[in-house]
Amino acid sequence: MDLRNLLWWWWTLPAGLASVGYACALAGLTRAQRAVWVTARVVEVHPPGHGESGERGIPVTIVYQDPGTGREFRLRHENRRGDRVLVAWVGQEFPVRFPRRRPERFLLMLDSEGRTSGTGGPNCMVILLVLGLVVQSFFAWDWQRGLICVGCLLLLVVALSRDGAYARARAAQLADGVTVQGSVVAVTQDVHADGEGGESVSHACVLAFTTHEGVEVTALCSRGIADIGRSLGREVAVRYAPADPSLLTTDPDHEHRERASHVRFVSTLLVAGTAAIGLGVLCLRHSCPFT
Repeated sequence: MDLRNLLWWWWTLPAGLASVGYACALAGLTRAQRAVWVTARVVEVHPPGHGESGERGIPVTIVYQDPGTGREFRLRHENRRGDRVLVAWVGQEFPVRFPRRRPERFLLMLDSEGRTSGTGGPNCMVILLVLGLVVQSFFAWDWQRGLICVGCLLLLVVALSRDGAYARARAAQLADGVTVQGSVVAVTQDVHADGEGGESVSHACVLAFTTHEGVEVTALCSRGIADIGRSLGREVAVRYAPADPSLLTTDPDHEHRERASHVRFVSTLLVAGTAAIGLGVLCLRHSCPFT
């Protein structure tokens, strides 16, 4: 078999890896399934100082218990140990996972939904497989059928997208939210080098506010505040969801623009996918090669 024919079997690699990954998930052998999952509680918040880097998020000290030994651990979390914390307060709870018999090697998970099964890797392989098959359809068949496959892929993306449901849920919670006054207590600064030897500077503000329930919340905001680099000491109106203070905004209009932008994006995918399928079917029926 020459190299050209061998390339037609490229799909066996992602398909095989996905199959192995799903088999391990069914057998309960993935890293996430073998790990121990517990709930950790924030006992200290260490907001970045003015001018410091914000890439680590908001470092916090958490407390959790190893169910195997009953021993309690009090450790500091930063970005290297799992997800980055952008909103924090004392008493906040997070899912935490760690290898069995190694409770000090924890990873903080802001959201455990869909992450306990360990199917993230196989899902990525399936996405690569579908994308590759769509590209290959142009060569294996003809461009008309390839166009139909592209349209089906776009419609599949629209059907599987959860961003719309998340945006609607967020909007509903913020609509019933509470507005309080917060203040910018620090502005972080990060310098990034580009490929041409230049540098760019990004800022984020450390926002502190107290909820109506008396909870002192610290948030790291990179948008929604005008001229962030000069916002130190500024008073800002913060709208948050009482059930979850991590759900907040400093610019309700920006939230509305974000939702409208998402609707336009999904609508564009829907129209493009439908048009691609329609054009492909039309050209197949009328033998219009466009060549």
